[in-house]
Amino acid sequence: MMTDFATTIGMVLRQKDGQIASVRPDDSVYQAIEIMAEKKVGALLVMEGTVLLGIISERDYARKVILQGRLSKETHVSEIMSSPVISVTRQHSVGECMRIITNNRIRHLPVVENGAVLGVVSIGDLVNWVISEQEMTIRHLEAYISGSATT
Repeated sequence: MMTDFATTIGMVLRQKDGQIASVRPDDSVYQAIEIMAEKKVGALLVMEGTVLLGIISERDYARKVILQGRLSKETHVSEIMSSPVISVTRQHSVGECMRIITNNRIRHLPVVENGAVLGVVSIGDLVNWVISEQEMTIRHLEAYISGSATT
C-alpha cells in the first residue's frame, strides 16, 4: 500500500473537479476578490491566455491593498500578484508539496507540466488527502485485526 505522503499530486488532482480559477493581469483586484468569493477559493491564478504569470491570494489583497490604503477597484491584479509562481508537477508527492508549502509559507501550488497549467492544489487539499488515506489505513488495519480482512 502506498503511504499518504508518497502519493503523487496527479492522484490528488484526479479527485478535484478540474476547474482552474483565474484572472487576467489587467483585471482589477476587486474583480479578483469577487471571483474568489463566487468560487469559494482563497487564490486565483493570473493568466495571460494559457501562460501562468502569477497568483493572487486573499493574503496579497490584505497586505498589498487594504494595509497600504489602496483601492481595490483601481488596483490591477498585476500590481499585487505574487510572481514568479512556485509550482509543482503531477509527479511531486504529497509530502514534497507539503514541505514546499510550509517552507515557502504559501497555501496554493499550481500544477504545471510542459508550460500547461493542469490545476491547483491547496494546503487544504493535501491535508484532506492525508486524512482520507489515514482513515482508509485504519479501516484496513481494523479489518485485519478483527480477522475480517479479504485478500
